[in-house]
Amino acid sequence: MKRILLLLACLALSACTTLGNITSTAPTGVSSGVMTNINGMTLYTFAVDPPNKSTCNDDCARAWPPLIVFENDRKGGDYTIVTRSDGRKQWAYKGKPLYLSIKDKKPGDQNGAGVGGVWQVARP
Repeated sequence: MKRILLLLACLALSACTTLGNITSTAPTGVSSGVMTNINGMTLYTFAVDPPNKSTCNDDCARAWPPLIVFENDRKGGDYTIVTRSDGRKQWAYKGKPLYLSIKDKKPGDQNGAGVGGVWQVARP
């Protein structure tokens, strides 16, 4: 019985670790003219992305997590959904895929603004 409980606990923890890479649901707000996710974290766009396509993958996506669409999320207005190369769905605003920055630690941070001359704060 202890082995079964231990196995179930390990499975639950591994599921939590896997879900840790999922960063947010739909964009939900604007704070001081800056678009934010449901947690108030700043959203960014990548100048290299062509319209309606994300080109930030692998190492790029680890530093700039895509704003992932969850199963019950629905597009509307200027918000659209793009399919990433890994098959996941990502939010876009007016055709520009939306990302977060791992450099931002708390709501209101904009530590990703201007990085490499290609990352911009997302604005409505």
